[in-house]
Amino acid sequence: MDMIQKLKDELKVEKWQVEAAVKLIDEGNTIPFISRYRKEVTGSLNDEILRTLNERLTYLRNLEDKKTQVLGSIEEQGKLTQELRNSIEAAETLVVVEDLYRPYRPKRKTRASIAKEKGLQGLADLILEQKMHTSIEQAAMEYLNEEQGVSSIDEAIQGAKDIIAEAISDEAEHRIRIRQMTQDEGLIQSVAKDKNTESVFEMYYEFEEPVKKIAGHRILALNRGENEKVLTVKIVAPVDRILSYLEHCIIKEKNKMTDSVLIEVIQDSYERLIAPAIEREIRNELTERAEDGAIAVFGKNLVQLLLQPPIAGRVVLGWDPAFRTGCKLAVVDPTGKVLETKVIYPTPPQNKVEEAKTELKRLIKKHNVSLISVGNGTASRESEQIIVELIKELNVPMQYIIVNEAGASVYSASKLATEEFPQFDVGQRSAVSIARRLQDPLPELVKIDPKSIGVGQYQHDMNQKKLTEALSGVVEDSVNKVGVDLNTASASLLEYISGITKVIAKNIVSYREENGRFRSRRELLKVPKLGPKAFEQCAGFMRILDGENPLDATSVHPESYDSCLKLLKKAGWTMEDVKNAQKLASAGKKNTGFEEMKNKLGDIRKTASEIGVGELTLIDILKELEKPGRDPREDMPAPILRSDVMEMEDLKPGMILKGTVRNVIDFGAFVDIGVHQDGLVHISQITSRYIKHPLEAVSVGDIVDVQIISVDVAKKRIALTMKIHQS
Repeated sequence: MDMIQKLKDELKVEKWQVEAAVKLIDEGNTIPFISRYRKEVTGSLNDEILRTLNERLTYLRNLEDKKTQVLGSIEEQGKLTQELRNSIEAAETLVVVEDLYRPYRPKRKTRASIAKEKGLQGLADLILEQKMHTSIEQAAMEYLNEEQGVSSIDEAIQGAKDIIAEAISDEAEHRIRIRQMTQDEGLIQSVAKDKNTESVFEMYYEFEEPVKKIAGHRILALNRGENEKVLTVKIVAPVDRILSYLEHCIIKEKNKMTDSVLIEVIQDSYERLIAPAIEREIRNELTERAEDGAIAVFGKNLVQLLLQPPIAGRVVLGWDPAFRTGCKLAVVDPTGKVLETKVIYPTPPQNKVEEAKTELKRLIKKHNVSLISVGNGTASRESEQIIVELIKELNVPMQYIIVNEAGASVYSASKLATEEFPQFDVGQRSAVSIARRLQDPLPELVKIDPKSIGVGQYQHDMNQKKLTEALSGVVEDSVNKVGVDLNTASASLLEYISGITKVIAKNIVSYREENGRFRSRRELLKVPKLGPKAFEQCAGFMRILDGENPLDATSVHPESYDSCLKLLKKAGWTMEDVKNAQKLASAGKKNTGFEEMKNKLGDIRKTASEIGVGELTLIDILKELEKPGRDPREDMPAPILRSDVMEMEDLKPGMILKGTVRNVIDFGAFVDIGVHQDGLVHISQITSRYIKHPLEAVSVGDIVDVQIISVDVAKKRIALTMKIHQS
């Protein structure tokens, strides 16, 4: 198989791009590094395409290894024909290779193998030849052998049937055809084990859908219902068509001595050997496809969540709500440093509201708090009421926001949190996390297992290894897209940087603690275990503010510094101009001198050639000089800050509200409209144009206008539409 050609066709890119990407991956380069700093080499393949390419490359290489192993095994048995070799070499999936290998695979004891040991292969061959002129019973008499355990005619005939049934089952062509027929014409059905039991699976109590049409989220729901022993799930195949096909293949000549036996054997082979295996394979394939789809959606949601814009320059009070144990508070300064922690008891059963307000006013005044970040867990509604009352009593501007605290408790009980805050209890750590994830979501969320962040669907039901690998890739891409401050980043953030392992991340932090701030990127080479290859991979994603070289604060890679200096010289700029541009960027002001500088350069292609870089690299350098250290998260919608509270009871059909998309799933999007219960916008209500998936129109973190369709307070359900109709 020409792997490069296959990847080219699958990814719809040029052959040279695939060859270049494969070479770079094989040389040990990471996906973020290739995507950002090898654009000329790959023709600007982005990280999404590169990850797909890497995944498929691994699969195709495993496929080739399997083919080699199978060919070797069959050759050792002396049974490898040229036709079989050609079929195996042409196979495009592991399933087909397994089908072709099945007759030659060393088998455990089966009914057929036992019959063969008893010397009944000859009788099976006679029946299959379909040329018998005597009855099968008469033919079977010759195979009676007490010593080998064949003491009756019925035993001999049954053994021959078992041999034929297994031979039919082992035929690769039969399996491939039957699998295709089942996929094309089969139905997936589910029924309730007890129809009187209430459960979330009620819509699947009598359910049927064509195998080829069923949506991924339904497969995952059926699997869960089956695992929880609520549903019985099966695939109903076109049995009559399949048996007719097998009879046509096997019964070549009409023979009244053998026809009825062969029809019986064909049915047994299908029902006992072929159908269960095909059903298992199709269910596995449907599950794998559903998991891949769910993981892709989870990944896209996670990217949007990780890249939510930071709220800079604010002192934030993190509030972890609770009832009996009290609400844990943590005041965090604009850099994320914890200034003070406290426990208050304004919620039931203590209800010490006034005492809590007094303490809150003290904290707000002492630390100039301007924003409260409240977790959305237990007692969140009660806490919000108190915060709104407090805001009305204060004479300083104050806002609050309800943040999704998914994963905060996982983090606060982790080894990492214990190392970071040994002096705090679990609740205090959780309050710190709730405050910090509002200030700068990315470095805080990377401390949490991505599966616990709560923007997926059925994440606990799928292949955990595959999910973990995919989500780690998403986190890695997000962290490298933003870059990290080398002098403040935690080890948990650094380990996601291209080329940096957990060990090296800890070594960087240890080096920083022992030697003080990094003054230049080159100093990274002094960190134990961080060699030239790791430096090449990571350096461009590490930022050093106010260091020796202003380019160290940008995403310009050290390998391009000489070219960048030539560029600056050609444009009449100095390093001082770069520093000034950085000051303007950090103050949010436009770099007015940049356009003048760019105009001096003239033709981009010619300039790139003169300074010794590729055109795409030059464009990236120019973007960085225009807005040095620019944070890509600036383009994302800022979170909605609130100062008043609404209840579900306040909602009326027709009301138009602003909300934040919290989760996107296959059949719609959940939107936070500030009432502690996210509303569902069904896929049909997202946009007037046809979309296959909600992600074509909305993403996690989007700020959207929605209209109330209906409210069910008892069931806590809110139906929303984004197709707003003004009355």
